[in-house]
Amino acid sequence: MDDKIRQLNEWIGESEKIVFFGGAGVSTASGIPDFRSKDGLYNTPSVGFEAYQPEYLLSNRCLVHEPKVYFEFHRQKMDTRKIRPNHAHRYLAELEKTGKLTGVVTQNIDGLHQKAGSRKVYEIHGSALRNYCMKCGKSYPSDCVFESKEPVPHCGCGGVIRPDITLYGESLPEDAVAGAARALSGADMLIIGGTSLTVYPAASFINYFGGKYLAVINRDPLDVHIGKNVLNITEDIDRVFAELAEMENMTL
Repeated sequence: MDDKIRQLNEWIGESEKIVFFGGAGVSTASGIPDFRSKDGLYNTPSVGFEAYQPEYLLSNRCLVHEPKVYFEFHRQKMDTRKIRPNHAHRYLAELEKTGKLTGVVTQNIDGLHQKAGSRKVYEIHGSALRNYCMKCGKSYPSDCVFESKEPVPHCGCGGVIRPDITLYGESLPEDAVAGAARALSGADMLIIGGTSLTVYPAASFINYFGGKYLAVINRDPLDVHIGKNVLNITEDIDRVFAELAEMENMTL
């Protein structure tokens, strides 16, 4: 057993209010590619979209000016309805049941934390499992955009139905931001996992944390400085949480 994972386990045992801040790397073990690794979405050619930058395909500009392109890319790359949670999602859900985990702040839009059973989830980039009309605001279920026969799905009022996700060029959802800030401000331990901390303003959220313990679990070392006395674990996050669960006799 890795000494750093043992240290993480000890910190978790000593903490009372833990918050997890996660990114795309949390879901890679479930089969969802991340963004910036060598095999990530930004570095893997997308058939039919070679003429576009990934950031543009995930932007408000694309949605507004080339909606057919936007929705085709979304249907091909963002459908997580049949994806299942992995050890990381399930461990965090079990940790929440113990009362120690007070919140999950996620940059992911896949809804896997909720599928695993987590209740206190702050989705600061929204969710691909929710949709709404851009004109009247009516809510639509997850199947709406993916199953629509229209290249660009429309509401009965004539407005475009879009995913409830934060695109490049848009503001983060106020309720999720406020909830995340409260959770981080009140935490005595922060676990950062599966994120390069290069996407702003999301990465700036860790500045709300002023607690005792700070741990980072990421497959690759971070290129950003987040302070001293940080427990850095450069391992696959799914494996780390599987080992934690084994140490704690937790069934996932």
